[in-house]
Amino acid sequence: MRPSETKPHVIIRHCDSYDAERIRVIIREGLETLGLRPHGRTLVKPNLVIAGEGFEYAFTRPEFTEGVVMALKDRDEGQMQELAVGERCGITIPSRLAFKESGTDGVCKRQKVKKYYFEEQRQVEIPLSHEGRLRDYLFTPEPVAKADFFVNCPKFKAHPWTTVTFGNKAYIGIQDDRHRLIDHDAKLDEKIADLQYIIQPSFLAIDAIVAGEGRMLTPIPRDLNLIIMGNNQCAFDAVCCNIIGLNPYQVDHIRMAHERGFGPLSLDEIEVSGDVTLQEAKQRADGFEVGLIRVEKYFEGTNITAYAGPPPETEGKDYCWGGCPGAIEEAIEMLRQMDEKLDEKMPRLHVVFGNYQGAIDFKPGDRAVFIGDCAQYEGKLGDELVSIKNLYRHRSTLDPYTIKGEDILGKALKTYRLLSDGKHKSHIRLSGCPVSVAEQLLVLARYSNANDPTRDASAATSYLAWKSVMALKSLTGHKYQVHGPAERGEAKPEGMVPVAPGDAE
Repeated sequence: MRPSETKPHVIIRHCDSYDAERIRVIIREGLETLGLRPHGRTLVKPNLVIAGEGFEYAFTRPEFTEGVVMALKDRDEGQMQELAVGERCGITIPSRLAFKESGTDGVCKRQKVKKYYFEEQRQVEIPLSHEGRLRDYLFTPEPVAKADFFVNCPKFKAHPWTTVTFGNKAYIGIQDDRHRLIDHDAKLDEKIADLQYIIQPSFLAIDAIVAGEGRMLTPIPRDLNLIIMGNNQCAFDAVCCNIIGLNPYQVDHIRMAHERGFGPLSLDEIEVSGDVTLQEAKQRADGFEVGLIRVEKYFEGTNITAYAGPPPETEGKDYCWGGCPGAIEEAIEMLRQMDEKLDEKMPRLHVVFGNYQGAIDFKPGDRAVFIGDCAQYEGKLGDELVSIKNLYRHRSTLDPYTIKGEDILGKALKTYRLLSDGKHKSHIRLSGCPVSVAEQLLVLARYSNANDPTRDASAATSYLAWKSVMALKSLTGHKYQVHGPAERGEAKPEGMVPVAPGDAE
């Protein structure tokens, strides 16, 4: 972010169809209004957290990405050295699969732009020095660090960990799995705020033509018929929050980014224009359902009973919004998409998070799963006395240099071994901080005999291609992690001026 004499500007436009040419015109006009032209290494980041059948509303649609790419070409005056599309999808599946199943592969081929699967790129170090940081450095894919003109194209969605996923939250996708899961726990909001120091978007455009309510991976479609654009991430998120009736100061990761100087949240400090007024946009989004719901409430009325104690005292929170409880909500919804009879198939199951000190209503034939390193319980499961110890390691013991990542195959093998060993036991314990969506999904699928998502042939092909590429790079001397401060592009943040505590509302 560079100091400016003018207010950050957010543009709200009407668009009621996924027509790439129509989107192209709207985006081009937005770039013109904001006085922006792409230059140098221009990188477009859509949200491709997951894609394919059953997940149609979870990702930035390919028509949207193609419209953005074409508009950037229209605005280029010969200053772009490279135009690329890059992303790291979610739940440890290969980004190759998300690119293919979302249709983004086709966009890149038609538009002759480069693709970056972020987990297949060098991971470079970004030092941090600001007050309140979780770590002294972060890793990000090299194309992100080197970007001169960064374009953030999120999907307008709710989120079970952070309430919403607009511009700031989409930055989880600028880290590979081994790094993104560090601090993806009770400190997730702080992590997202720290990620803002890696890069700031020169331009944002969010796919709100069909938005997603309630969830992240399997959202409920909501026609908003909007494209929202801007030149400042905090201001952009503030307007998106206002559209759905949220106070942006009460969305922690957005407030934290604001407090660290990344932009205003007050509408008085933001210029809002377009062919849809803010009030009209609010009317379209009236009653929009966000994703924040405690796990005990979420599973009421099902065969799963959830129990959530607090995370470790060192976290300073009474509930782990950024970790394991939210992951199981996403896992169960994914399985429901894949198997419509899931809830009928699910046996009586008790899932326990954090330091739970109450009773568990355990009956003969029930199963219990203690989830996460901080799961802790002393008590009975029926007539059996059970002692589950806290395995939590403070985040200061986790080093991004040495942390090891697990892909979907590794997670599957580990989980299946655990289930096999615990086949005749009343309970199992899933270790990790956090225990990912993928691992919890695999456990739920096995207990319910639901359709197993790991047996998808297309996923296997993408997995083998990913691993083959990385093996070849390793043999030719490619270092996956590069230590020492990375080369930066012009989109690196500059001039951050923290907001005085009294300025936040």
